[in-house]
Order: sequence, then structure tokens, then C-alpha cells
Amino acid sequence: MEKAKKSEFIGEIKELMDSSNAMYLIDFSKMTVAEVEELRAEFYKVGLKYRVVKNTLALRAVKESDNYAVFSEQLDAFLKGPTGIVFAYDDPVTVAKILRKNNEKTGKPKFKTAVLDGIVYGSDKLNELASLLTKDELISSICGSLNSPVSGISGAINAVMRDLASIIEEVAKKNAA
Repeated sequence: MEKAKKSEFIGEIKELMDSSNAMYLIDFSKMTVAEVEELRAEFYKVGLKYRVVKNTLALRAVKESDNYAVFSEQLDAFLKGPTGIVFAYDDPVTVAKILRKNNEKTGKPKFKTAVLDGIVYGSDKLNELASLLTKDELISSICGSLNSPVSGISGAINAVMRDLASIIEEVAKKNAA
């Protein structure tokens, strides 16, 4: 690769790193072309970016990145062998869920590491990451929690009104008799 093309590629990867909330490194070796394309399609559906990178260029991009430069020494240990990088934007947990689902199905790709919220997660942490709630699940949970007391108050008020109506009806029947 020419020096100008390398610089352009590093700039592109650095830009993806700087705009992402999380970054996952995976080993895509032993995956068929069809499996890789299926994985790419899943990433694309949920707005994730996936790039296959040369390790030396990825490390240079990490060192130049605003978000991940502090992790360059830690990430250097994982930049060995075939490496793909998944960049997460809105919901970093979605990547882990997709990777775990594919791992359960085919045993591939191999999860190397991830950087989320200023923490580097090792290759043994995929299940832990995938068990976290996604942004949508978290919002649903919060809305459900907020809605629950309101529903209870509404139910209690309706019960009081129903009981009051029953009492008035009974008094009216008694006075009519």
C-alpha cells in the first residue's frame, strides 16, 4: 500500500474511532465469505460500522485517536492476527449481543477485546457485555418503572369511585324501599 493511501486509510479509521462510543476487535479467521457478509449485514441493520484493518495501521490510528489513544498499549496486545473492528455509536451493547448470537450459532468470529466507557474488556468478557441491557431495553425498563406507580394510583382512584358509586346505589335502593 502506498504511503498516501496508508495515511488516508489511517485517517478514515481514526475518524471512525473518534466518532464512536465503543470499539470491538474481532478475529474473523476461519469465517467463510458468506458468514462474514451475514455478519456485516447484521451490523449494518443496526447502524454499526465494520472494517477489516491491518494491525499496524489500526495501532497507528488508535495512537492518533482522541477517544482511544490512552488505550494504545493495551490494544496493541490484541492487534495480532486477522483483525476486524466494529464501531458502535448509539448503543454499544448491541455489538456484544450480535457477536454472542453468532458465536453460539457458529463459534465465530472470535472476540478479542472491546473498549466501552473508558474500560478495556478482555476476550473473556463477551457474555458479560452481552448481558447488559441495550439502550432501548433500558428506556423501556425506566418507562415501565415510571408508569407503574401512575397505574397504581389510577387503579386506586377508580376503585374508590366504584366503591362510592356502589354505596350511593345501595343507599338509593334502601331509601326507595
